[in-house]
Amino acid sequence: MPIVEDMDEQPDPRAEKAAARARIEQQQTWVDLQVRQAMELGEFDDLPGAGKPIADLGTTHDPDWWVKRLVEREHITVLPPALQLRRDDAELDAALDRLASEREARAFVEDFNARVIRARYTPVDGPPLITMPRDVEATIAAWRERRAARRRTTPAEPVREPRRRRWRR
Repeated sequence: MPIVEDMDEQPDPRAEKAAARARIEQQQTWVDLQVRQAMELGEFDDLPGAGKPIADLGTTHDPDWWVKRLVEREHITVLPPALQLRRDDAELDAALDRLASEREARAFVEDFNARVIRARYTPVDGPPLITMPRDVEATIAAWRERRAARRRTTPAEPVREPRRRRWRR
């Protein structure tokens, strides 16, 4: 083991750059090797967008391009609170009809009313809020009537007789 007599000796910057360059080249070959092996195994087959051209990115830079693509891909609607509440009010009966119990329906209507009241007391951002809270008892009574009507029109499942065993002892 060589003994370094002069501790003030600085390492050669050219040697450090060469070593860094060699590490980067080795990393690139390692990455290339991993990609080639994955391609041979078929791990890149059947990816979404395979065989399709890359979407036109345009000439202007838009920092929110990924958000716009996410909204488009996931069908997310971003509405001002007043319009969202108006839409929720229009779809409230259909949403209630998908619920199974009166407790769930009541909680759903109460949550809707809480959102309407909260929106009334926050500063208006966008169109004015014209949606009114729903009367919980009247809405639940209408839900009960619709549920009873669905039950009357839906045929009941036939009652199956117990299966007889082939071999009796």
